[in-house]
Order: sequence, then C-alpha cells, then structure tokens
Amino acid sequence: MLTNKLILKHMIQQKTLLKVSDNSGAKTVRCLKVLGGFKKKYAKLGDIIVVSIQQLRNKSKKTSKVKKKEIYQAIIIRTKTKFRKKNGYEKKFKENAVALLNKQGNPIGTRILGPISKNLKKKKLQKFISISAGLI
Repeated sequence: MLTNKLILKHMIQQKTLLKVSDNSGAKTVRCLKVLGGFKKKYAKLGDIIVVSIQQLRNKSKKTSKVKKKEIYQAIIIRTKTKFRKKNGYEKKFKENAVALLNKQGNPIGTRILGPISKNLKKKKLQKFISISAGLI
C-alpha cells in the first residue's frame, strides 16, 4: 500500500508544474487538464494534457513562438515515476517534462532537448522521436 502512495506522488495531475524541453521558447508550464477520458485524474508518459505557460526562457523572449499565459496542448515525454519493462528493468527520469503541440497535433519546437523514452515509439509518436536528442 505504501508503494502506491509513492507512485501517485510523482504522477502528473492538475496544477503540476512541468519543465518544457523543446525550443518553443517556454520554460515552465502548469497542467490545467488531463485529456483522455471522463474523470481521468493522472497522466503518465505519452499522455496529452492541456497546459498554461508560466515562464518564458530569458534568451528567447523576443523570438519566442509562444506567449505567457497562453493555453496549449502538450505531450508528456519524461516523468519522475518509475516504470518497469517486461525484463524487470526500471527507468526513472530526474524531472517531469513536456513538449508543446499546436492545434494540428504537431510539435511547436524543432528540437527536443534531452532524452525521451522508447515507450513513445509504441504509441506512434514518430514526430517526437525524430526531433529528439536520444532514446532511453
């Protein structure tokens, strides 16, 4: 029972602050809603959420593709929650990170900084895998 509480602590839910790991110009975002079903409370790796931009990167405030307080959809590419593969290997990232999407579902940024999980390959998100730095 104790392990379930630890896992739920790191899952993404409403009002969670997340790091943006693409070059769209946003630095941090806040989760407003988890998409994917009625009464769905938590999001995991590969899920789409609705976010509001909280902070912009200092270097790109003038050339940013996004503006503060705007609402976008984002896909979760890294989570702090451990997830286990069939062979018993566990993976865990240091931070919760997202990549922003436009209205058509394509990435706003042209690069994703840092590694992403191979689990996104199974969910048919080739666009994100092709612009990422590496797979884990």
